[in-house]
Amino acid sequence: MDKIFNKLRSLDAYPKVNEDFYSRTLSGGIITLVSSLTILLLFFSEFRLYLHTVTETKLLVDTSRGERLRINFDVTFPAIPCTLLSVDAMDISGEQHLDIKHDIIKKRINSHGDVIESRQDGIGAPKIEKPLQRHGGRLEHNEAYCGSCFGAEQSDDDCCNSCEEVREAYQRKGWAITNVDLIDQCKREGFFQRIKDEDGEGCNIHGSLDVNRVAGNFHFAPGKSFHQTNIFLDDLLAFQKDSYNISHRINRLAFGEYFPGVVNPLDGAQWVHETSNGMYQYFVKVVPTIYTDIRGGTVHSNQYSVTQHFKNLEFIHPNSHPGVFFFYDFSPIKVGSFYAHLPI
Repeated sequence: MDKIFNKLRSLDAYPKVNEDFYSRTLSGGIITLVSSLTILLLFFSEFRLYLHTVTETKLLVDTSRGERLRINFDVTFPAIPCTLLSVDAMDISGEQHLDIKHDIIKKRINSHGDVIESRQDGIGAPKIEKPLQRHGGRLEHNEAYCGSCFGAEQSDDDCCNSCEEVREAYQRKGWAITNVDLIDQCKREGFFQRIKDEDGEGCNIHGSLDVNRVAGNFHFAPGKSFHQTNIFLDDLLAFQKDSYNISHRINRLAFGEYFPGVVNPLDGAQWVHETSNGMYQYFVKVVPTIYTDIRGGTVHSNQYSVTQHFKNLEFIHPNSHPGVFFFYDFSPIKVGSFYAHLPI
């Protein structure tokens, strides 16, 4: 066994010097201390540099087609009641969404900004109990409901089963509703009573819109909007005012998913109404963005830049209506942001 150990010792490439043949000096100790500290500092410096991420930005041609875009928003109107506030969207492909209620939540707020009630807009008319039929009688058991259009029917088979349908039928005829209390559907739905109850209140509206990824616009307007002869008009019925205060605060506006480092320039933006009725317009240039983190995870989203403009309705088309409009278009250039560690 000793012979084996001796053979292993003979393979030692780093033979030790006997302590009798060297001596320790002060200069040697200082050099050892300084070199050890230098090695330690270099190690932590390189390790810290490795943990630090660097960003590589590339500009690419955006070739994507036929995709959808989710617009997330949170806007507060301190002087417009929730019942009057509607959201409309349209794009250059011809797709239109009027008085959007899906994925929209409205919060009634008082003059101090405190929340009175939070509700999600319903879709369709409320449940009805023995409503007025087109023939003049009340709805009976097992009888199909067909509400009266109050003279605005285009044929004998026309039915108006909600207040909205009555107003649309009157609009097609070019008539005006002079006394909404006589419209059975409107009385049952309580639409106008809600407007009276919410007088002097404001509204916080937040949610999201799912739109085509093409140029378009969406807007918030007081009153129920509808489309006729390619012009949007305000249908404020018996509750028309000479002026609407469109003061607003944009708490959040994002085109697509959140990703680290994104800056939305309209977050926190506020505009206070100082003149008569008007249209406040935001012109948004959306820049498609790919974010890749240090682990290789990818987020496809967007950044945007914006300019803004106010139009006084006294000096523009009389059919124009007050509101806050967002016109967006897409940049043909996509930005790629790639994060990585520096190599050691």
